[in-house]
Amino acid sequence: MWLLWGLLLAGAAGALQVPPGNETARMARFVVHACDWGALATISTHYPVWGQPFANVFSISDGEVSNSSGVPYMYLTAMEISVRDLQVNGNASLTLSLAQTSYCKEKSYDPQNPLCAHVIFHGVVEKVTGAEADFAKTALFSRHPEMEYWPRDHDWFFAKLNIANIWVLSHFGGIEMVTPKDYFNATP
Repeated sequence: MWLLWGLLLAGAAGALQVPPGNETARMARFVVHACDWGALATISTHYPVWGQPFANVFSISDGEVSNSSGVPYMYLTAMEISVRDLQVNGNASLTLSLAQTSYCKEKSYDPQNPLCAHVIFHGVVEKVTGAEADFAKTALFSRHPEMEYWPRDHDWFFAKLNIANIWVLSHFGGIEMVTPKDYFNATP
């Protein structure tokens, strides 16, 4: 009985094995894979905030739970206000935080505490097609199953943030930059 209880506790505690905060590339990969949504900031094309930053929540996935690609994929429609911004200027930033997981609450970390790691990605949002769209569909629908049943007349499409810059805050001492090369070479 004690063995069973110990295995259950080990499984629950091991569900989210956060890498050390000083391994910034690995931490960035971990955060993007652990998070199911993020705040995407665009440059608004809408009155009264034309030309100003405009953030919106989007569901994301970088792969099925057992398969991290590091690429944040999204399921979008041109009917969405931020997607209209992206049609004018595809540049965006995407912020993801471990505050979205149980980790920071379990550690009693405030979402702004650097130990509650967060990542800011900058790049261009691009529509994906072919095999990459198939991967994005599997990635997103595996984590957000209701998406498959959203209204078909909304002309949904799969997109990704083509990452150009990455900032990681995962420990006290300030934010650090990670190159896309180091990010994609890291294991979450």
